[in-house]
Amino acid sequence: MNYKEIRTQFLKFFEEKNHKIFPSAPMVVKDDPTLMFTNAGMNQFKEFFLGNSVSKNKRIADTQKCLPVSGKHNDLEEVGKDTYHHTMFEMLGNWSFGDYFKKEAIAWAWELLTDRLKIVKDSLYVSVFEGSKDADKLVMDKEAYSLWSAIVPEERIILGNKKDNFWEMGDQGPCGPCSEIHVDIRPAEEKAKIPGASLVNQDHPLVVEIWNLVFIQYNRKADGKLEPLPEKHVDTGMGFERLCMVLQNVQSNYDTDVFTPIILEIETITNSKYGVKEDTDIAIRVIADHIRAVAFSIADGQLPSNTGAGYVIRRILRRAI
Repeated sequence: MNYKEIRTQFLKFFEEKNHKIFPSAPMVVKDDPTLMFTNAGMNQFKEFFLGNSVSKNKRIADTQKCLPVSGKHNDLEEVGKDTYHHTMFEMLGNWSFGDYFKKEAIAWAWELLTDRLKIVKDSLYVSVFEGSKDADKLVMDKEAYSLWSAIVPEERIILGNKKDNFWEMGDQGPCGPCSEIHVDIRPAEEKAKIPGASLVNQDHPLVVEIWNLVFIQYNRKADGKLEPLPEKHVDTGMGFERLCMVLQNVQSNYDTDVFTPIILEIETITNSKYGVKEDTDIAIRVIADHIRAVAFSIADGQLPSNTGAGYVIRRILRRAI
């Protein structure tokens, strides 16, 4: 499938599950003082999670342009050095506002990946929040563990710490434990030597997180304390570029048809070849990624400038140069 077909398959699947399909919000945030850019699919729905307003649709699915360089999860300096981080990425997501919760979110994620998209079940691993002993004193997510253990062998379930398995949008706001789904696309001989479970969240380029199922249960207050939300919600995010890598049977996001046309143009303009020399490859990946991010930012209304959000875009452009 090409990237357009993959995106369509995702949205069609959740439309069949009675989700309303929403357009992407602009990447540039103008009405939220806590964010410069949309850094996650849930940003445009934040007021629903907090209970400040009520969504007309209890179930929503969308694909969201995200630029996380100004938020809590900042990967800018990694972009180009590896094959799976991006300045801007597309986030496929499904949402429940006080409707379904962990049971349906987990079951549907597995159904889409393995039944609809035909990803080999034995290549997938899942993680569950193990709890924390810090000031929040959060308990292990036993409900998610129980639901996953009915679907996958227990050796494919990994207990994750707060860094990996408790999702927060920023220093304050809606948050909760999460279950990540990871895919191992290494060759069979490498899988035979080292089990994929030991490589989850170890920055291996071929054992990567593909989907994060976030169970929004709390609100992080300005004083740092957690308070339970009046209703429980589901907020999932799947990396579109990584999904394309898996389904197009390549071993780099930059080898998918999301990026190959841009890379081909860079090769033509610079009279250089991708895939020959490592430092040239890094440079080409940086340019391909950053020019995409800058173009989408300008299209969404943010030019490079000396201050605020404009300065972030200028930094991205400067790094590409």
